[in-house]
Amino acid sequence: MLLAIDIGNSHTVIGLFKDDLLIGQWRLQSDRNRTDDELAISCHGFLSLGGVNTDTISGIIVASVVPRLATAWLSCCRKYLSANLKRPLVTVSAETIKDLLQVKTECPEAVGADRLVNAIAGWHKYHGNLVIIDFGTAITFDCVSAQGAFLGGAILPGIAIALEALSARTAQLPTIDIGVGPEKVIGINTVQAMKSGILHGYGSLVDGMIHKISLEMGCAKKELIVIATGGMAHLIAPYSQSIGKLEPMLTLEGLYLIHSRQTAP
Repeated sequence: MLLAIDIGNSHTVIGLFKDDLLIGQWRLQSDRNRTDDELAISCHGFLSLGGVNTDTISGIIVASVVPRLATAWLSCCRKYLSANLKRPLVTVSAETIKDLLQVKTECPEAVGADRLVNAIAGWHKYHGNLVIIDFGTAITFDCVSAQGAFLGGAILPGIAIALEALSARTAQLPTIDIGVGPEKVIGINTVQAMKSGILHGYGSLVDGMIHKISLEMGCAKKELIVIATGGMAHLIAPYSQSIGKLEPMLTLEGLYLIHSRQTAP
């Protein structure tokens, strides 16, 4: 079985694949102070809850945007989870994925591993002009050509950051739950107005960005496949006219694909 570890700024997502099927996934906070031993306890706990013996893990792949945590996770995997690996542990970088994706940015090695993984997964799934929007701590718009080239994109503050800033930097705006949307665009009270601003606002932001990106990529909007992923993608998708695909497992699927290609005979 393959253990796929996606280390993000806010959360780390662990996926377990048997053959090509995702049979389990777990999420924990990305605490930069955790040691390799502490991470091993968490990982063993998750696997135990899923009825999985660590001896059955035959492959591991790690993608990280948090260098300090990447070091701890790699040490954890080597010390506690690598007894039966059939191939060396794989880490994602611009160098390790160069045969799977052309990266046409000024500095390929500076592109976040999660963005590269999403681009690979999206293109191999849809084979067209893509924009992949990852709604994480930051929101990233990643553009991939129909020929499979990563062109670059845009980065902006995520929804959680916006909500925290609203409540922390203003005297009269409360903390709100956006799990239930606003009744209409024009809010008739503070909470409804904030919900509208976040959900309709970010949805409209997506539509505006997609319009401009389609012009720069030189393709009609109807020819552009817009994929949403990340923890908050499902909240914004209903408020955008541009999002055509909702792929919550895109990063884990990309990690599986990269590992299978990297370790092929």
